[in-house]
Amino acid sequence: MSQTGKNYKLNPETLLYEIEKASRSSYFARAVTMVVMAFVLSFVFIWVFTNVLGVDLPKTSVLKKRNSQWISRIEVMNRKIDNYDAILDGLAMRDNEIYRNIFGMKEISYATRNEGFAGDSRYEDLLSQGASRSLVATADRVDNVMKKAYIQTKSFDAISSLSKRAGDMVSCIPAVPPINPDPSTYRKSSSFGYRSDPFTGASKMHTGMDFACKPGNPVYSTGDGVVEKVSYDLFGYGHAVTIDHGFGYKTRYAHLGNIYVAEGMKIKRGECIAESGNTGRSSGPHLHYEVIYRDRFVNPANYLDMEMPVDEFITMVEKAESESKNMIVRPHRRIKR
Repeated sequence: MSQTGKNYKLNPETLLYEIEKASRSSYFARAVTMVVMAFVLSFVFIWVFTNVLGVDLPKTSVLKKRNSQWISRIEVMNRKIDNYDAILDGLAMRDNEIYRNIFGMKEISYATRNEGFAGDSRYEDLLSQGASRSLVATADRVDNVMKKAYIQTKSFDAISSLSKRAGDMVSCIPAVPPINPDPSTYRKSSSFGYRSDPFTGASKMHTGMDFACKPGNPVYSTGDGVVEKVSYDLFGYGHAVTIDHGFGYKTRYAHLGNIYVAEGMKIKRGECIAESGNTGRSSGPHLHYEVIYRDRFVNPANYLDMEMPVDEFITMVEKAESESKNMIVRPHRRIKR
């Protein structure tokens, strides 16, 4: 029996209804039930609120806003990186095609400039802190642009160092005849380009100019430089001297007789380096002369002037001999004026 919210129970001894006292366990069970129901109702409310109605919780809303701000910043950074990368590409193009070309320096390849860094191991700390892939990719792009900038800086440093010697470039370029230009002392026997091989008759590229002359004819350096190589090839150049003039230029003098220089020597333009001969694969006494620019054979006729006045040539040779610091014993061969 229940009245006014209270439970009554019949007492068999007194035959009276008495108020029923609830046990502690029943109070505890009711409390637990209410707490569980509260959690369930709360969960249902949150689920309906977020998934059905699509409304974010306050904390979620704040986090999404912050995430959106960081994404925007990363996008702005990537646009700036695109601009910087384009600027570096423009500098690289001018560097290779203009600056390095002027001084005969080798180009820096695209692969070298854009080599970058391999793998994500450099960003393990970022990944371990839960950084997104987009953030790691941006960090990688920043590092790559910095590396490209470093390579470009080193290239400009090298060009700047070489430009300080630009005044020496005039005397280094191989621009004078390798022998006395007196027409009575030589005959141009072969030009640069394809020709019939004198031994096989097959068409073959001739990489230099040949000057037929008597053995023992003095051979002169056509520009300032350093002797890079002194060699002998029985079936090729015979006795040969290669001089590195810098600025991308090298010259080779082949089929020589006596040689008066050694590797590592600094040579002045007009300095006697050897005598003509008939060594190696040669069909007769002559000087084979080559000009090599940036590792490619070029036509010597585009550089030397065989019309150079003999008096002017002799003056240059005498000046080179007086200024030479090479203590080399050469036979006394005074050129007739």
